[in-house]
Amino acid sequence: MLGLVGVLFMGGYAATVGFFATHPDVINVGHQPRQPVPFSHKLHAGELKLDCRYCHTTVDKAAMAAIPPTATCGNCHGGTLVKEGATLASVHLTSEKLEPVRVSLETGNPVPWKRVHELPDFVYFNHSAHVNRGVSCVECHGRIDKMEVVYQAKQLSMKWCLDCHRNPDAHIRPVEFVTQLDWKPADGQDPAEIGKALRAEKNINPSTNCSTCHR
Repeated sequence: MLGLVGVLFMGGYAATVGFFATHPDVINVGHQPRQPVPFSHKLHAGELKLDCRYCHTTVDKAAMAAIPPTATCGNCHGGTLVKEGATLASVHLTSEKLEPVRVSLETGNPVPWKRVHELPDFVYFNHSAHVNRGVSCVECHGRIDKMEVVYQAKQLSMKWCLDCHRNPDAHIRPVEFVTQLDWKPADGQDPAEIGKALRAEKNINPSTNCSTCHR
């Protein structure tokens, strides 16, 4: 009887570990949290062609891409209903979906956005080091400009990162096109050949040393 209980316990334990080990919140691919405001990247980055750097202002200057302050949202969605005499734009002023934005603008408390892409604490990643060398947002985040609700499209695992560092040519483009997610080389050129030429020109040699990411 005791042996049967032990088998059932171990079976339940294995099933529990298996469930949480493959849950999207753990392996991350497909992770798509519900945000307090239904911000559509498909609309803003896709249809309206807003540059990624309009909201993520530090992506080419610092390690972190920066979550935009509510004031950035207020540039379009603030208006006179927020504060008398305000000179902000007035897009969808009465939308219920934007109520958290208006409350944030009025109180100064940030909108509690939920993080989609998150690396372990022991991993160091520098956005500016990649962006300024021609690694587009699309390489790590996928076609954000087509996502109504953002989800994690890539593994972001150590192996996945190392594969890119070992064979970077196809992932490097001219810096001026890093935020143009639908960019394709002109005249049918091979992206890998373009990347190879850029690497030679700018002496780009991605490190595969452990200390690069584990500091």
